[in-house]
Amino acid sequence: MTAPNDMTQTPATKSKKKIHLLPLLILAGGVMAFFVLGGADYLSFETLRDNRQDILAWTADHYLLAVLGFVLAYHVAVMFSLPGAVWLSLTGGFLFGTVEATAYIVVGATAGAVGIFLLARYALYDFFHARVGKALVKMEKGFQEDALSYMLVLRLVPIFPFWLVNLVPALLGVKLSTYTIGTFVGIIPGAFVYASVGSGLGAVFDEGRTPDLGVIFSPEVIAPIIGLALLAMVPVLYKKMKQRGKA
Repeated sequence: MTAPNDMTQTPATKSKKKIHLLPLLILAGGVMAFFVLGGADYLSFETLRDNRQDILAWTADHYLLAVLGFVLAYHVAVMFSLPGAVWLSLTGGFLFGTVEATAYIVVGATAGAVGIFLLARYALYDFFHARVGKALVKMEKGFQEDALSYMLVLRLVPIFPFWLVNLVPALLGVKLSTYTIGTFVGIIPGAFVYASVGSGLGAVFDEGRTPDLGVIFSPEVIAPIIGLALLAMVPVLYKKMKQRGKA
């Protein structure tokens, strides 16, 4: 006789518990190609400093192509979780100026984050839920109810690595539209700060210094960002207070 558990396990149900390997192989291949081809060697302030006149001249002569190349590079870096996103942000500020670079960073980073979100959901969602099961249901429901607020907080305050914040919402069933809006809006302040630092790289290079990457954690910068994060949590806190009042 067939065991009861086996009777409920249809082929379709069993297939849902599998990991879809192709997207993961593509990601792994992209990361390997980046390091094998020496991509990390180009992500240095020395390279930018030594070639800045040529890079600035080429950008001025081929502005549209430079913008498209920058957005694509940022998209790839985020989607494949490659190192160098901060370096790209500073370079963007150096090449395009604070405001323009902020816009290009946000577009490229959001596109890359959406890409890895979709791949993670397709490749890992069913397997993850099959393994975790009921233990995740309460957490998933709570996150989904106030997903936009949580997404904004996670994007505004750099507590967790960017790649981790890309993956977790995909595994918790967050809507793509909510994830995209939260990512787009939430990364604007940080992008603006790094782009503004990058816009001053010319003076930093002339003085023989390196940029202070800890500037985003200085009180005058991090305090307003935390304030925005707290503001994003107001709907969640209000809802919880309202529920307690009814109890």
